[in-house]
Amino acid sequence: MKINGSRLCLNLLIVVSLYVRIGEGQGNSILLNCGTNSTINVGGRRWVGDSATGGNVTLSSSGIEVSTSTFDGDQTYTPLYKTARVFVDSLNYTFRGAQGSYFLRLHFYPFSSENRNVNDSSFVVQANGIKLLSGFNVPDEILQKNLYIAKLGGNSSFSYLVKEFFFTVSGDVLMVEFIPAKGSFGFVNAIEIVNVENKLFVDSVSKVGSNGETSVLSLSKRGIETMYRLNVGGSPIKADEDLSLGRVWEADSSYMLTANAGSDIHTRANITYASANDTSIAPLVVYRSARTMSNTQVMEKRFNMSWKFEVDPDFDYMIRLHFCELSFDKANERIFRIYINNKTAADNFDIFKQAGGKYKAYHQDFLDMVPSVVNTLWIQLGPDPTAGAVGTDALLNGLEIFKLSRNGNLAYVGKLENPGARKTSKSVILWVSIGAGIASIVIIAASIALITCFCQKRRNKETDTKKHPPGWRPLFLLNSTANAKASLHQSLHGSMAPNRTGRRFTLAELKAATNSFEDSLIIGVGGFGKVYKGEIEDGTLVAIKRANPQSQQGLTEFETEIEMLSKLRHKHLVSMIGFCDEQDEMILVYEYMANGTLRSHIFGSNLPPLSWKQRIEVCIGAARGLHYLHTGADRGIIHRDVKTTNILLDENFVAKMADFGLSKTGPSLEHTHVSTAVKGSFGYLDPEYFRRQQLTEKSDIYSFGVVLFEVVCARAVINPSLPRDQINLAEWAMRWQRQRSLETIIDPHLKGTYSPESLTKFAEIAEKCLADEGKSRPAMGEVLWHLEYVLQVQEAWLRSINGENSFSSSQVLADHESREEVDVPEATTSDRGTDLDPKRFEDA
Repeated sequence: MKINGSRLCLNLLIVVSLYVRIGEGQGNSILLNCGTNSTINVGGRRWVGDSATGGNVTLSSSGIEVSTSTFDGDQTYTPLYKTARVFVDSLNYTFRGAQGSYFLRLHFYPFSSENRNVNDSSFVVQANGIKLLSGFNVPDEILQKNLYIAKLGGNSSFSYLVKEFFFTVSGDVLMVEFIPAKGSFGFVNAIEIVNVENKLFVDSVSKVGSNGETSVLSLSKRGIETMYRLNVGGSPIKADEDLSLGRVWEADSSYMLTANAGSDIHTRANITYASANDTSIAPLVVYRSARTMSNTQVMEKRFNMSWKFEVDPDFDYMIRLHFCELSFDKANERIFRIYINNKTAADNFDIFKQAGGKYKAYHQDFLDMVPSVVNTLWIQLGPDPTAGAVGTDALLNGLEIFKLSRNGNLAYVGKLENPGARKTSKSVILWVSIGAGIASIVIIAASIALITCFCQKRRNKETDTKKHPPGWRPLFLLNSTANAKASLHQSLHGSMAPNRTGRRFTLAELKAATNSFEDSLIIGVGGFGKVYKGEIEDGTLVAIKRANPQSQQGLTEFETEIEMLSKLRHKHLVSMIGFCDEQDEMILVYEYMANGTLRSHIFGSNLPPLSWKQRIEVCIGAARGLHYLHTGADRGIIHRDVKTTNILLDENFVAKMADFGLSKTGPSLEHTHVSTAVKGSFGYLDPEYFRRQQLTEKSDIYSFGVVLFEVVCARAVINPSLPRDQINLAEWAMRWQRQRSLETIIDPHLKGTYSPESLTKFAEIAEKCLADEGKSRPAMGEVLWHLEYVLQVQEAWLRSINGENSFSSSQVLADHESREEVDVPEATTSDRGTDLDPKRFEDA
């Protein structure tokens, strides 16, 4: 863009007042072409230059006008986006005679110039006391939108931005104020003030998940921002096709989670509005197309059509769905459910009945609140299998999402408000870096001096060095009491330590048990070193974990595991038999688990796959172990590395949790979480823990949910060789589960061997475990209860197909619900943590 030099007044306070009587505009609307005195026709509408002398617009200050000869975008707006008004101080547009309801649309197209970098622009927009935008940067907004659509698999490309707001003006004046951030600037290309004569919104809206309860919104006192407006199943609709209000409708395909889950249909039939008051709700062209569920060639249609949207957290949202029955000519032929954010918004939804006939345009509004830690909103439609309708699919014609103001604010305050702060931050970072560099040199010099002194002392204690070398912390130092220390020293020849720390093996004994650590006996390898299968002198098979003495990697984990396993005893936790810390060695000895890891029995090996019943039983065992960890001690213990390779199976396929090296004592009563660096295994890691670095028991729940899906699907949790949307198992499985079609991707070995109801219930508890927010996930006791119910359903189904009895899921549920609490066997008073000191683990 070329800036008009005669109008550059960078340090002048610019107050532009445009006195326009709304009734004098075209169709009770005002269309302003900003940054020019020219009036042009764009999209069949007349746009008046905001600096034109005479007529409806007067300019009280020269301001800054910019122009460009190129525009890369929708050709409809090419003339309109060739000019813009730039402001470096507050800029006010004032419209008089503005009582009523209005759409306010602000048009932005990023410009380039030698004097300003549009990437550094940042400004606030307010209208009659409602903050509309804050820290607003146009290029960032456009980039984020394009990235989001690309992430969903869409190919839309936006080069300009239109922000649309709706509010009611109770007085006689509408003032739109633009305020640049300190040291920055802002701009606007065009402004629309569109009068809405018919009642577009009503105050009473159905609240999602409240069984028909409605909420009063008081919209006359609130501002509304249009977040999304989609023509579902059809082509984009331009402003000149929406004759009443000039709205733009995007195609919905870019926002669908699975594009082929819905097929588009069209009609040329005569469409009429279900109500005479709805003529401005949406243009009829929206109702001439729709999307219905695709035929997936499966016996039961349990999948959903799903749309995903990125929204601002901590706001109320009104979701407007547009319907028009295009196929069936009587009621009860197409009945479906509507889900919003995984909650039921409506069930037994019959378009024909709601609209009053075929080819009747009808809309339904819903209200839902998006919490502060969530930035997505899901819309899902799926069949209602209990309704017995002829049509086993759903239909949708259009979709709109509106954000409602909170306390006079529509702006998402999480955005950067002052680009000038970026420059300041860079200089601060530079000086901090210089200071850190100087400090590092001082620290390194001091460290060298200390190391020199330490090495000198070591040379004077060679004997002690051989016994307890650097890199390994002698085990008895982990015990704080003199009695514990003495008991360990008394066990040097293999006796069992009375404080339950386990047997202290000699290195010679463990070499004999493993044939001098023969490679053929290796049964596992980790960052700590290797695990060997061994046989001690009494013939007992053991697993021997030998750390690598040349590296300190895993030392803290070793010490943590010793502390944990020396105090914990439970049927579903792997037991530690003893240890060895002679010479340069740190070795742990465990009970031997003959059937290895759960993962090896699901995929990736030649072992026979587990049956569905066995898989449920294994998951129950692991859940019992985790439930004991979470509830056994006063503050509980968080495993922090739940995965299928840490679930081991004994000779009877009893599952036991293993590897407690990353475990952490839970928060105290006055805290909700443990703040700690993020550790865990990629693919199983709780995203909330990753984002906030706040560890809770619900982080284990998330990881266990991934395990449940891994058990069903029998594939790696991360597989980079797969298509992009299948790489992450949790995301992939959740997409199918939200469509209620998980059976499509289950392990082929399970086909025909499971009760469909048991799989449904199993998948539902796995879905709950993977909730975005930890507080929305169930406790491990609840997970365990549901898994036990799944097992009972599967067993009853197996008995029924063997002719032993008839299958009744309701009776199974009744029997299961009669249990008052979860049974956690083999956890004595001692085992439940009375001798467990949580403080010992705080630094692990």
